[in-house]
Amino acid sequence: MMKRAEDFGTLYLLPVWLGEHGGVEQLPPENLAIAERITLYFTEHEKTARHMLRRMIPSIDLPSLVMHRLDKDSTSRDAEELIQLLRDGRDAAIVSEAGMPGIADPGALLVHAAHRAGVAVVPLIGPSSLFLALAASGLSGQHFAFHGYLPVKPGERKAAIKRLEADALRTGAAQLFIETPYRNDAMLAELVSTCSPNTQLTIAIDLTQPNGSVNTRRIAEWKRALSELGKRPAVFILGR
Repeated sequence: MMKRAEDFGTLYLLPVWLGEHGGVEQLPPENLAIAERITLYFTEHEKTARHMLRRMIPSIDLPSLVMHRLDKDSTSRDAEELIQLLRDGRDAAIVSEAGMPGIADPGALLVHAAHRAGVAVVPLIGPSSLFLALAASGLSGQHFAFHGYLPVKPGERKAAIKRLEADALRTGAAQLFIETPYRNDAMLAELVSTCSPNTQLTIAIDLTQPNGSVNTRRIAEWKRALSELGKRPAVFILGR
């Protein structure tokens, strides 16, 4: 039998920084206050979560925190069991590896379980690389789609790029995707060899960090100025 919503605490989505640069001045005071009082967390990697929480609250009592793994291998049944830890009014938070939990992040699984159980979900203000990249791209912020990671196999990746480009040119909707940092340069090479010269490509790298950048150019311009992106977090956007 499903517990009544009033028997559960609140599940907070606690954003963190997009990189190692930045202090508490970049986070709302509400986030810090919630991080200071909550002792139950869900995260992909406990070490990363503890590091982020220490950055937020230098005096935090890390040994008192309870951490539960929530990653790509977690199942719906796992999420249903984890959400039961919020019984008796206990609040909890999801901490992503970077940015906003639930966006390109396995936290979405637990959020879905929370809704099924009648648990209140509260997203907190914080950075999302996808929306920062889109806002700074100059491409359509009215119509867009996010596709996560494209296929790794070259043939399948090329076909996926062609489909996204066709959708962007046909509908005007910005097409967002990401890549594992060590494959950034291979992705850029595939994009400039696959897409039409006039297709617009935005590459946003290391957002909110000191050497971060956002550039939107035609494919022909990227091809002429082809340079190494390096192993840094990046968001790619195709548009017209």
